[in-house]
Amino acid sequence: MKIGYNGTVASAGDVRISVFDHGFLYGMGLFETFRTYGDQPFLLERHLERLAEGCRRLHIRYEPDAERLTELIRQTAEANGLPDDVYVRLTVSAGEGGLGLPAGDYEEPQEIVLVKALPEPAPGLYEHGRELRLLATPRNTPELGLRMKSLHYMNSIAAKRELADSGASPGAEGFMLTKEGWLAEGIVSNLFFASGKVVYTPSLDTGILPGITREHVLQLAQEAGFSVQEGLYTWEQLLQADEVWTTNSIQELVPATLLTDAAGRGKHPAAGFTAGPMLRKLLQLYRAGTGRNQGF
Repeated sequence: MKIGYNGTVASAGDVRISVFDHGFLYGMGLFETFRTYGDQPFLLERHLERLAEGCRRLHIRYEPDAERLTELIRQTAEANGLPDDVYVRLTVSAGEGGLGLPAGDYEEPQEIVLVKALPEPAPGLYEHGRELRLLATPRNTPELGLRMKSLHYMNSIAAKRELADSGASPGAEGFMLTKEGWLAEGIVSNLFFASGKVVYTPSLDTGILPGITREHVLQLAQEAGFSVQEGLYTWEQLLQADEVWTTNSIQELVPATLLTDAAGRGKHPAAGFTAGPMLRKLLQLYRAGTGRNQGF
């Protein structure tokens, strides 16, 4: 497998990360996951802005360059014989720092670009949706107030394992509440729901990731004339929604057409076992912005 490593394409087997890298020792590092459409990374500038801000907060000296990274992603995909549309993970690890907690900046971070073929969506996913399973694992609180897409992923892995053991349907997304019981986010997604002509999403005050796709969908909803509210909501409120959907950069907007609690008891949103009209409108607008205005 070929990867992008500090600006060049290299064989994965030839790359070595030091055991003293603080990404390994202390989880000091960040990553962004996104996809390309026609070899162009979608919303790349926004992803890189979030990454750069996170690096500043962690005192990692890294300033991403969109043009350089776009070309590196293209070269890495080509070296792996992949098509123009690929799944991309860009990781920045703090670099070597020795044993012990540092006081200064990380001056030599490691940049790694991984690419793979996009997963095929399940047949009918965007029409008939999937299950959203409530988990017992709570969303942990972010360590620095605003959640970063960091290398600390134990909470999400624990949630993924709970989902796998829960008896949920294949392809289901697991959903976590805050420790106070407010709606938070999915294992790999942000949450939206609609009632009437209002689009709701949990506030960043819950400690959720400020998702790039979440931000973009909020903007699209406002441009479409929908009222948008961010706040603190309960699972019971979600059960009363007309429509429910999740977002991430790889899967775009996916309807949640069956809401199940930890015991497996389920309920359909008012729109039933199909994507609702507000989601359809937003997904159409989203895909129009990618240049791929495919239907359901």
